[in-house]
Amino acid sequence: MSQKSPSKQIAIHGSGASYWKRLGNDLIQNKWLYILMIPGIIYFIVFKYLPMWGIIIAFEKYSPFTGPINSEWVGLYWFERFFSTKKWLDYLSNTLILSFMSIILTFPAPIILALMLNEIRSIHYKKITQTLLYVPHFISIVIVVSITYVIFGADGIIYKLTTQLLGRSIDYLGDPKVFRWMIVGQSIWKETGWGTIIFLAALTNVDTQLYEAAMIDGANRAQRLWHITLPAIRSTIVLMLVLRMGSVLDTGYEHLILMSNSLNRSVSQTLDVFVYQNGIKGGQYSYTTAVGLMKSLVSLVMVVSANKVAHALGEEGLY
Repeated sequence: MSQKSPSKQIAIHGSGASYWKRLGNDLIQNKWLYILMIPGIIYFIVFKYLPMWGIIIAFEKYSPFTGPINSEWVGLYWFERFFSTKKWLDYLSNTLILSFMSIILTFPAPIILALMLNEIRSIHYKKITQTLLYVPHFISIVIVVSITYVIFGADGIIYKLTTQLLGRSIDYLGDPKVFRWMIVGQSIWKETGWGTIIFLAALTNVDTQLYEAAMIDGANRAQRLWHITLPAIRSTIVLMLVLRMGSVLDTGYEHLILMSNSLNRSVSQTLDVFVYQNGIKGGQYSYTTAVGLMKSLVSLVMVVSANKVAHALGEEGLY
């Protein structure tokens, strides 16, 4: 067996020592930045990493009285039980349809709005507009649903107006065909303004000299938008889309439960609603943990796949 020469061993040892020395100097020079990181690190450890050990109950017949360590091990029983139910395809299809509708309609909305805001030349008017657009994000979803019931209910102004114009009534709150559009529309109204923050920050890095050169060459506003602005923020758009694919099976349950009723239940039952009803309300913790773990694995596959597609298209992606 060949041995490393003393000079190589000294070099390796020296490089390791220099690394720790540089790290120590960096800690001293940027100590306040590292101190500011401590709350975030604690948050992720306590609320993200430590709870991961609870995944074990997805493979057990968990009982709160015996705990996860002493509960009976059942292997893949809960996964088999879920896929053997008659309605699992309904839950999955409702989740995917609503999620992809949200991606197609909700994801481009903040990009378009950010591009529109970027064209405003008056700084004062732009700040006022941004403030008004951010407000819906801070409104509780309960309030949003209440406003929807008031406006689109049987006594609402939209319900009466469409009835007079079309000559027939539209059940906005009960028709399964309208339900998904209502959910997506509420999400667009609530989160589009807040979502512009990232894209507006990306737009600030666009070199203004490019616009000036394009104007000299005779490019109009649409051409400057297409050939300068959009390519400048393309990497940010791709990154946000990759991250969005990680939550393709996450539709939330609060919003859907508040909007669901006996008439639209055929389309409002998603995987998140299933987990809430059977886990939190029904006490079937192992069963719903298995469904949640399945969702997480699908999300992981979607993120990795979307990231590979981004690399194939010449973008940096997430990693």
